[in-house]
Amino acid sequence: MSDTARASQTRIRRPARASGLGLVLGAGLLVALTRWWGLSLERHGTVILLAHGEPLMGPVAVRINAVTVGLVLFAAAAIVWSPVCAARLRWRPLLAAAALVGLAWSVALASVDGIHRGFTARLTGRDEYLHDLPLVGDNFLHVFSGGIQGHDALQWTTHVAGHPPGALLTFWALDQLGFSGPGAAAAFCVFAGALAIPAVLVTVRSLAGEHLARQTAPFVALLPAAVWIAVSADAWFLCVSAWGIALLALASARRDAVGHLQALGGGLLLGSALFLSYGLVLLAPLAVVAARRRISVLLLGAVGVAAVVVAFRAGGFWWLDGLAQTRARVASGDAGNRPYAYFVVANIAALAIAVGPATVAALPRIRQQSAVRWLAGGALLGVAIADITGLSRGEVERIWLPFMPWLAVATALLPVRGRRWWLAAQLIVAISVQTTVVSLW
Repeated sequence: MSDTARASQTRIRRPARASGLGLVLGAGLLVALTRWWGLSLERHGTVILLAHGEPLMGPVAVRINAVTVGLVLFAAAAIVWSPVCAARLRWRPLLAAAALVGLAWSVALASVDGIHRGFTARLTGRDEYLHDLPLVGDNFLHVFSGGIQGHDALQWTTHVAGHPPGALLTFWALDQLGFSGPGAAAAFCVFAGALAIPAVLVTVRSLAGEHLARQTAPFVALLPAAVWIAVSADAWFLCVSAWGIALLALASARRDAVGHLQALGGGLLLGSALFLSYGLVLLAPLAVVAARRRISVLLLGAVGVAAVVVAFRAGGFWWLDGLAQTRARVASGDAGNRPYAYFVVANIAALAIAVGPATVAALPRIRQQSAVRWLAGGALLGVAIADITGLSRGEVERIWLPFMPWLAVATALLPVRGRRWWLAAQLIVAISVQTTVVSLW
């Protein structure tokens, strides 16, 4: 490389580095501001419903125990070895290793609170899906919308009413297959969250090349968001939507029957995701990016989505009706009184914590690489719409899980010399959150 080229690259990197550090500092100030603001609003009687963990959901309680020491040792090993493994392992073993590391990381974090409180108890509350399993009957889809607001002598619990019927059907299916109880449900969610990691890496490799996929692997596997993957049903939503996007990306690189099947399969998964969480419709920009705007892939994907929508409609549930009923229920309850102005800001602070300082610092660099720019930009667009429209007011560290790994793709562009420091920062944030805030999800 010539001296002129090196000088040009240096001029590009310095502003990106400066703006990245500035964003991290700004994010830290935003977290402090929204915490002070939220607690102040609570003292004056405003409905916040975050259990005093602003901007995150959950009470503040410091827990330091033997597991915490193990977390620190795990983090130290990850800082040393994960970049090496990402660079040297063959591709398929790397995918498996990334999923296993993500699984171990989320389990290790949740273990700070023990097996009961850290795993099973989070799915046994009266607001959770397992509570309503006995209510699933032969006419389930026909009566589902009526139960959102308590019509027809049926009243769904908070989480069931806040989502389309596919979420409850997932846990009902597990129960029918013999995987009953909160332990099996917790394991399912944790494994689902880990399986989303290879989907993100496959997508990045298909669109941006293997080098960048390897660069981002440690950061995707070790996101601070792992705190909420164990244990949250949103980890399942992440898995389904991530593999839907990955199949579209793979299909866009082919022009044969296998590619057509991949596109159709991606559409079926993304259509299924719509019936897990209403907000996943905002992943549409990412789906378009993954398909490289190839019309044939998009059309086949749309056929898959339409097939799922038609199937649910034939069964008795109309997505738009469910969304309207859910919004009406939220508006009529305490959550509907949450202040819009506060949560427009606090949501972003919570997101910054969940994706970590490395992701925040890397975002100004996305203009350097087209595919990364479109992937991270598509995720940013989705969360911006959810935030500005008021569709999400609080608890976004859990609700926005399906968008977070796509934002973390930006870390592929961090400079090599500082990557371990940024990875260390990610792990410190995760451990700090896990040991100070008792997540209720």
